Amino acid sequence: MASKTPHLPCVKWRLPCGAVTPLLLILFCLSHIVSGQIRYTIPEELKKGTFIGNIAQDLGLDVQRLRSGRARIVTRQSHQYTELTTDKGVLAVKERIDREQLCGDVTPCSFSFEVILENPMELHQVTVEIIDINDNSPKFTKKEVKFEISESAALGSRFLLATADDADVGSNGLQKYILTTNDFFGLKQHSTPDGKKYSEMILQKALDRESESKLLLNLIAVDGGTPPRSGTINMDITVLDVNDNPPVFNQSVYRAAVQENSIKGTYILTVNASDADAGSNGDVRYRFSSMKEQLSDKFHLDETTGIITLVDEIDYEQHKKYEFMIEATDQGGLTDSSKVQMEIVDVNDNAPVINVMSFLSNVPEDAASGTTVAIINVIDADSEQNGQVICTTDKSLPFKIKSTLTNYYALVTDSAFDRERVPEYNITMKATDSGSSSLSSTMTLRLRISDVNDNAPVFDKESYVAHVMENNPPGMSIFTVKAHDVDGNQNARISYFLQETQVGASPVSSFVTINSESGAIHAVRSFDYEQIKQLLLTVKAQDGGSPPLSSNVTVKIVIQDQNDNAPQVLYPVQTGGSVVAEMVPRSADVGYLVTKVVAVDVDSGQNAWLSYKLQKATDRALFEVGLQNGEIRTIRQVTDKDAVKQRLTVFVEDNGQPSHSATVIVNVAVADSYPEVLSEFTDFTHDKEYNDNLTFYLVLALAVVSFLFITCLVVIISVKIYRWRQSRILYHSSLPVIPYYPPRYSDTLGTGTLPHVYNYEVGRTTDSRKSDCKFGTAGSQKVLIMDPSSTGTMQQIQSEKNILDEPDSPLEVS
Repeated sequence: MASKTPHLPCVKWRLPCGAVTPLLLILFCLSHIVSGQIRYTIPEELKKGTFIGNIAQDLGLDVQRLRSGRARIVTRQSHQYTELTTDKGVLAVKERIDREQLCGDVTPCSFSFEVILENPMELHQVTVEIIDINDNSPKFTKKEVKFEISESAALGSRFLLATADDADVGSNGLQKYILTTNDFFGLKQHSTPDGKKYSEMILQKALDRESESKLLLNLIAVDGGTPPRSGTINMDITVLDVNDNPPVFNQSVYRAAVQENSIKGTYILTVNASDADAGSNGDVRYRFSSMKEQLSDKFHLDETTGIITLVDEIDYEQHKKYEFMIEATDQGGLTDSSKVQMEIVDVNDNAPVINVMSFLSNVPEDAASGTTVAIINVIDADSEQNGQVICTTDKSLPFKIKSTLTNYYALVTDSAFDRERVPEYNITMKATDSGSSSLSSTMTLRLRISDVNDNAPVFDKESYVAHVMENNPPGMSIFTVKAHDVDGNQNARISYFLQETQVGASPVSSFVTINSESGAIHAVRSFDYEQIKQLLLTVKAQDGGSPPLSSNVTVKIVIQDQNDNAPQVLYPVQTGGSVVAEMVPRSADVGYLVTKVVAVDVDSGQNAWLSYKLQKATDRALFEVGLQNGEIRTIRQVTDKDAVKQRLTVFVEDNGQPSHSATVIVNVAVADSYPEVLSEFTDFTHDKEYNDNLTFYLVLALAVVSFLFITCLVVIISVKIYRWRQSRILYHSSLPVIPYYPPRYSDTLGTGTLPHVYNYEVGRTTDSRKSDCKFGTAGSQKVLIMDPSSTGTMQQIQSEKNILDEPDSPLEVS
């Protein structure tokens, strides 16, 4: 073990547990408790973690025994200076040890603690003696002291000097005083019976105030450490005239005894010193000499009468005696000193204190008689008879107290338990001292009788059903299952587990999790009703017994739909590059079915109920939309004044809260012939093309304006007349009107799907410029599709349509 002072080796010794002592007889009676004593010696101020000794080796124990016995240190001090490493059995320094703080000037200095092991119970007392090191310098209570000495002082006159205090002891304590070299005074050192050192200054040469009225000297206190430490006090000596007789105490040592807890103002003793001088030179004053500051707060000395009284309470448990010096000084500065020894008498003013070192709060009902329930330590701060303690308990309870070591008692069982009859005991222990007016204290321990694990957890219900709205936040609490167990303590502590099952291709743990303590089921992720409608879980409740018992319950979590999807319009299809137009003949009557807006919502229930409204229209007085079916019908007779191009904006909204919506634009052509429709929609779709080719036409016109102007004019007029005649013929014709439905379209009053397949029919004349295009289906509508990016004629469009539809759609030429 490391030591700060090599000349203070570590000494450790052990008292064998087999020594023939009265303690051995007790240990034989308590065969299940083993005890021993061991002593170590270390210097103070060791660093934290410094090795002190190997407890396991010195006590003859195996390190495994320390771990299995849960070895621990129990101490009565407010600080635990040592710590025990059970893995290695090593005792080490836990915190700084200051011998002076721990013991003061008491020597030898030591502290004790106990090492307790369980199963079986063992108590080992360990005493650590602290060796002093020279870490404190001698100190004077004052930095400067003043003397007034008469010039007539006789040679050999003595002057008591200030006493230094060194907190160290032994050779490290105060050893000598040194007075600085001077012509008048020498130094003589003395020791009190208890080893305290003090010094006197002796006049060796007569003083002459006229030649030297002041002397400045230093008194140095040196201890015996290596290297030595020292303290210094300055002495200011004033030389007075004439007073040639010093005061003399009538006793060299004064002794007194004071009971602790004496009231303030209690008289202690009177010191007396006489002076042979007359007048003011014989007037003596008394004062404490080199008294510690804390003592001056306890006692008062009357400077004129020499009466010492108590000014504060004293406690025997803190200080058993006080020693201090009294100094008598006359008006000429001559002094004498005397010692006061004050013994503090103990009274029985402290009740015993009961400390529980180890306590088994739970004992199984099948525990054998003689089982150790608790180990207690009883301490009485009083001394001798006042500190002797007797510990008892209620004899009606199935317990008794056995004494193990001094101040240690074991509470053991005295009979078998029956938990069904008495589930717990309140054990009151009483400790009484042996003082003349005895004091006592009690402590009550609550001991529970534990049960065996013979009941499985039971759920509140046979099965559970919980509902959760989709789009829930991850981590949301869904439901809480609850089970109870009629057993007690750990046997009734229930833990909840989620049985691992599959939900589709994913484990159930990827959907929900359960709190093992509360049984609360939380969502791991957000649910989507459109993907999963419900979850079936199996929850297991298991108690904490050994072996554990468990039971299962089924939990059904139903996912509820939320309005989180907007309606989707299936028809009419909104294309980016073409204009889809529904054709309405000018002869259409009221209620004519123009088209039908088809939309779906992937939500369910009322969240999927759709309603249709006409948001915008070129002519609101001409069309209406069915609120439930989305059918666009005429609400009045179509007239020639109605515009050919009609643009409708239909608003589709679901019934959810909050609702979602979508809009669709429906182009309607009010015309009886396709050429009329084509001219309107061609102008609408070819504005940009016309602007793009404007430059080309201008250049061409400028090139041939002089040569072809008349010819072009004739041709243009002829073509216009010809086209006007053909449109009139088509208008008065009785060709059948064939409606157009989009692919896979059907009435949405049923399933809302579009299952049918439709054919397209093209009718053309021998003159392609006069041809009529009919895209016919099983309904009564006409639809015209124009591509704004196309620069071809109607004949080219008809040809492309004919190629796409072959062989299903025949081509007719009229």
